[in-house]
Order: sequence, then structure tokens, then C-alpha cells
Amino acid sequence: MARTQGGERVSLFKLWTFHGGLQLEGHKRESSSAPLVAPIPKRLVFPLQQRSGEDSKPVVAPGDRVLKGQVIARDDHPFNPPIHASSSGIVQAIEDLPLPHPSGLSGSCIVIETDGEDAAVGFTGIADYKRCSPEELRRRIHEAGIVGLGGAAFPTSVKVSPGEDRKVDTLILNGAECEPYITCDDSLLRQYPEDVLEGAKILLHILGAEHCLLAVESDMPEAFHALETAKQQGRFNAIRLVRVPAIYPIGGEKQLISVLTDREVPTRGLPADIGIVCQNVGTAAAVYNAVVRGIPLISRIVTVTGRGVRRPQNVLARIGTPLADLIRQCGGYTDEAERLVLGGPLMGFAVPTDQLPLTKSVNCLLVAGRNELIGEKRSLPCIRCGTCADVCPVSLLPQQLYWYSRSNQTERALDYNLFDCIECGCCDVVCPSHIPLVQYFRAAKSKAIAKRREREKAEHARRRYESRQARKELEKREWAESIKRKKESLETGKAPEILEAIERAKRRRAEKTAPPRENATSIAHDQRETIIAADRVASINDGHDETRSSNANAD
Repeated sequence: MARTQGGERVSLFKLWTFHGGLQLEGHKRESSSAPLVAPIPKRLVFPLQQRSGEDSKPVVAPGDRVLKGQVIARDDHPFNPPIHASSSGIVQAIEDLPLPHPSGLSGSCIVIETDGEDAAVGFTGIADYKRCSPEELRRRIHEAGIVGLGGAAFPTSVKVSPGEDRKVDTLILNGAECEPYITCDDSLLRQYPEDVLEGAKILLHILGAEHCLLAVESDMPEAFHALETAKQQGRFNAIRLVRVPAIYPIGGEKQLISVLTDREVPTRGLPADIGIVCQNVGTAAAVYNAVVRGIPLISRIVTVTGRGVRRPQNVLARIGTPLADLIRQCGGYTDEAERLVLGGPLMGFAVPTDQLPLTKSVNCLLVAGRNELIGEKRSLPCIRCGTCADVCPVSLLPQQLYWYSRSNQTERALDYNLFDCIECGCCDVVCPSHIPLVQYFRAAKSKAIAKRREREKAEHARRRYESRQARKELEKREWAESIKRKKESLETGKAPEILEAIERAKRRRAEKTAPPRENATSIAHDQRETIIAADRVASINDGHDETRSSNANAD
């Protein structure tokens, strides 16, 4: 339902609110133009480590020629979808290189030297996807390497598998690009609205959901108009466009669900627990390309912005492109360039070099100038003002979490729902003491995860030991019962052949150990026969000897 105000259609969809949040300066006009198509880089780098923390296994070797869209690494883990080459070329090496990660550590990477031909494998899509089962479409999404393009990079095939015990009634497409500087989703919605809407229909078919809510921020009027135009031209009756206020962090999954449906995702729960699945608009477009066009996830729109770059711009770039190439595409660095951040100014993280590759999870490359970022001032002691609690969108007590995180009281921090923190950075923005609260919370989470893994290892070792002891005890009891059954069978005469064998053995042992007797009557019958036969032979021999003697005397 909609009404007209000043010649513009205004949605009457009822919206709710969430606790906290901030009105921030957007800095979005600088990069909100149509995306440039980046040229093919000379070198592509593909880290093998993905979200699960485990490396995918290469299926190519140095010297192999690969094509665009060809699988170059895969794994059996459902959280590790396949990795595809984003252009054709020769595999130059598989070696350790720096990873685009806050740790700054290195990891195994596949390096491809492109040939400029951009030769591709044969892409085969499914025009009538409704004939396919949801499970078949999930497999296709997994094989296309699709992950969430909002920044978390959660495997899409897993997210659209809520389980048989969960009934999903609503799909939410997140186009609320609330963090400052980032405009890649805005650019996508203006340039490819049909792809997003078609992807939404595919996701509805997979989930068996009835409704789709596509949220667009109120400061993205061109994107909303493009979606409305595409919706009127196609059959998208199950999809509803909704404008949401530009309040940070309304683009957070739980916050957007609360605003659109007034439902609350339970602590440590999932949106599917309350009948909702939330996907990024870029992910929906990638699903459409994979299912209908057969194209895997080999490129994405990324925002290159900040005072440190000459021409802030959205760029349609190949996955694996070195960040230096993207900055060069946007005119190179300015004299103000000071820091390189992957992501936005609040939830992103600084990296030491521009030789890192573009990955599926990178939606923004922020080249910050001097004093452009929040949190660059010297921190002071906490004054317990409580402002951080006022703006926390998940109603936590950041000051308490800070004290427990700082003093390594991880268990106490967990009591205050540490893992409910979405690391949005609102508390960092308003803290008058300029304390980097989110950094403390991330460190505390890492410690809690490490402790949990240690406990799991200890528990696993304990269960193995107890299982081994129980198995040995069972074997001991079974052996004792077997001996007992054999004795009982001997006593009850259930095994006469065993008794006879024992008696025969006793007789043979007695015969061998009995002393010899001179009395002929005590000699066994067979021995007597032997002696008699020997006597006969001796008598015959004696007769022969006597005959030979008499003949000798006669001569």
C-alpha cells in the first residue's frame, strides 16, 4: 500500500525501532556514481583460507593453464565453497603470501598470471529453475562459490538450508547500506535491479517462503526508483520494497529484522528460529547469475574511497585482484593518504600493504587521510558516563564488558552477553575518553573462543579415555564370563568330548612317567609281541651261525 506525496510514492509499511543507533555523516556522494569495470589485472591471487579457518585444497598445480570460471580449489567442508579462477592464465605458484586479515599473517595462496584472453569455461544455466528441487539449487549455489557479500562471507548454501524443523515464512533482502563511505550496494541496485529481484524469486523458491521484504535506506532514492521500475515491469508480486531510516547500524541483521517485523532473534539463536532468512542484495544477484546464467562468483562491486584516493569510485572487479590495481584504477594515492582500511570506518580493519588481494568479503577499500577515521585520538580512563550503553543497538553494557575484557575476566564478560556484540563501533564513536572498546571486545571474544576450544579438546580426551577404560572393562568381563561358561559346561557334562580328551591326555602322561618293571606279566601286550618276534629272529640267526660252523669243521 502506498500514497503519493509531492509526486513521489511513499510506502505506508509499518516500521518499528531498535535500541540505540547513531545518525552519522554518510560520505557517500563521493563514490556513488556508476561502477567502473576494472581491466583484467596481470596477476590474480586467491587465498586458500576461507571462513571455516581451514585451507581449501588446490586442484591445480604450478604450470597448469586455467580458464575463467574453472574450479582451482575445493574442500568437503560445507563452509568452504569452491574457489574459481576469475580469468584465464597460467598458475604461477602456490605459496605463502600475506592475507587480507587483521592478524597480518600469511597463508597459502594460488597465484595466476593472466594471459589477457579471458577465455572461459562453458557456463550453463537453468532457465526454468522452478523445475529444480531446492536441494539441487542449493548444490548449484555451493558449487558456484557464493557467500554473503555484505561483509561476513557466510556460505549462502548453508544459510538457505534452515533445516526441516524450521519453517521460513519471510525472506529479507538487506539493501540498507548504513555504514559511512560504502556505496557498492547502492550502485548495484541502480545498475542491476532486475538481477536482484530475480535472485529474490530464486531464494523464495528454495526457502519455500511466501514473502520477501527488500529494504533500502531513505538516502538511496535512485536505487529505490530503479527497483520500483523493474518491479513494475516484471512479475515480482511476492517482493515488497520498503524504505528504512538511515540510522546506523540498521543494516545489521538483527536490527533490520526488528525494524521490519518487530521480531527478536534470540540470544545465540538464528533468524531462521523465528521464521526469517536475511540475505544481502549482492548475494541475491550472485544467486541469479549462478542459477540462470551459470556464472560462479568471480567478481563483485567494491567501493574505493576516502581522502587518500584521487577519484573515489565503485569498481566492478575480479576476485583476486591486488588492491594496488584498484587504487591505480581510481587515480592513485593523494598526498593525504595515511591508512588503508578494508571495510568501512567503523567495522573495517587496517592493513599494512596494498599488495593484498580482493576477496569475496571485501565490500570497501577505504584510503583514509589524516584524522579522517574515528578512534585515532589518545585514549583516556573511562569516566563511567554510560553513553556507550545508550547507543548500543543490542542493549549491552559496554562499560562492564570493557572492565572485564581489560582485566581478562572472560567468564564474567560472557555473563554480560559478550557474543551478542555485533562490533558495530557505536560505543567507540560516542566514548568521550576515546577508548577503543570494540578492540577489547574482539580480543575478549578471541580468548573465549580459545578457552572453549581447549575445553572441547580436554573434554574430547576425557571421553576417549573413559571410552577406552569402559571397553577394557567390558572385554575383561566378557573374558571372565567365557571362562565361567566353560567351567559350568564341564561340570554339567555338556561337553563330553572335552572330558574324554582330558582323560586321554592324563593316561598318556601317566604311561610316559610310569617306571619300567622286570616282570614280564606287567609288560604291555604290544611290547610282548615285539620281544617274542625279536627272540625268533635271534634263534634263526643262531641256527645259521651253527650251520656255518659245522661246515667249516668239515672242510
